[in-house]
This record gives sequence, structure tokens and C-alpha cells, in this order.
Amino acid sequence: MRSIRAGLVIASVTACAVGAALAGERPNLIGTFKDWHVYAAGKGKNRTCYALTVPKEMNPANVMRDEVFFLISSWPTNKTVNQPSIVPGYQYGANAKAQVQVGSDKFVFFTKNEGGAGGAWMENVANEKKLVAAMKRGSSMIVTGTSARGTLTTDDYSLAGFSAALDKLGTACK
Repeated sequence: MRSIRAGLVIASVTACAVGAALAGERPNLIGTFKDWHVYAAGKGKNRTCYALTVPKEMNPANVMRDEVFFLISSWPTNKTVNQPSIVPGYQYGANAKAQVQVGSDKFVFFTKNEGGAGGAWMENVANEKKLVAAMKRGSSMIVTGTSARGTLTTDDYSLAGFSAALDKLGTACK
């Protein structure tokens, strides 16, 4: 099921924007919580919501990349709640995995490239819940991945405001 969702949504931000555009609506910022922002589009069962943040630091710093995000998304239509995903700003290498580390906890993401962009998701819902719980407890996280050109990237994210953003996401996208 995760692979099906991944195929439908190469990057959660893009999916929300595309879905909203098809519905004639742009995603609206519904809250900013320190380093996290919550957006929503659509109504009722067609509502799509996500919390996102951008890295505080990206390494190597001299590598050209598209926009880079870490997202937590919810879609009532398919009963998806708090799905983490990565938008690395590049296409991933063949068979590449991405990794998120919060404190000593490490989580592996599968990757998919589509339409010139890369995205990464977790296959196991139980691990999604564990990652979200670790993010609530943590103050920062590190995301690593390898591009199609073989470049290892390391992105440092702040978790300041994450818990409040997650609360807003939960109430905004029921």
C-alpha cells in the first residue's frame, strides 16, 4: 500500500499543491510554529494537510539542489495520518535508501524518483509512529541520502515547534 501511495505522491508538498490546483484551491498556511509550518487545502474528505520544515543546514553546501523539505502529511480520503516523507531536492541514486536520525534512533526510508524529482517514505506504519514519537522528544534530526550522481547529502533540521505543528495538523485535517 505504501508503494501505491508513493507512486501517487512523489512529494507530499507537490501532491498537495497539485490536488489543490485540481480543486481550484491553493494550499493555505494555517499556522507557523517556530521552525514548522502547517498547510491545508480542500474540504471534508478531500482535505489534504501537511506540516513541513526546511533544513537549517545542508551539506555539502556547494551542491545545487531544488527545494528541500521534510513533511508530515495527512489525507482523510485514504485515512493517512502523520505520514513522514522527504523531498531531497534531487533524484535519488538507484536502489538508494534515505535515513533519518533523531538522537540515537535511526529510521530507513525507501526512495522513488518520478518526473525529475525524488521522494522518500517509510514502508511500515508502526515505524512512522515511532519516528513521529522520536521527533516529539527530540530537538533536531539529521536526514541523509545519496543522489543519482552519487553525492551523499546530510541535512540538519530543527524540531522546534514540531509538537505544536503536529497538534494543528491533527485538528486541521480530520
